[in-house]
Amino acid sequence: MAEDSELAAIRAKRLEELQGQYGGQNAAQMQQQQDAMKRFEEAEMKNSLLSQILEQGARARLNSIALVKPEKAKMMESMLIQMARSGQIAGKLSESQLVSLLQEVSERTQKKTTVKFNRKRLDDSDDDD
Repeated sequence: MAEDSELAAIRAKRLEELQGQYGGQNAAQMQQQQDAMKRFEEAEMKNSLLSQILEQGARARLNSIALVKPEKAKMMESMLIQMARSGQIAGKLSESQLVSLLQEVSERTQKKTTVKFNRKRLDDSDDDD
């Protein structure tokens, strides 16, 4: 709780600094800066939560997955944060535990590929002769 109040105080101070610094700019630019600041703070909060629930090796694996499949990494990050908030994760997850979670998610979300051939029939006028 103390971290939340400190974070709110830092946000308010930074917002005041931005407003004072960019007082002459229009409202649209100010809104863009606030949105950027909000995205940055959300990313910082997400990273701090992930560092609390993942060991170093697991965090490195999640980052390498993010390079190859960003949508899967975002899905896993949000799932891990949700699990931590609901109390399903006790302690830090190791890399092997993260791999098993990844396998479970992959099995559930696996797409089945089917190949269907659509053969065109030729109208041969030579057959009529």
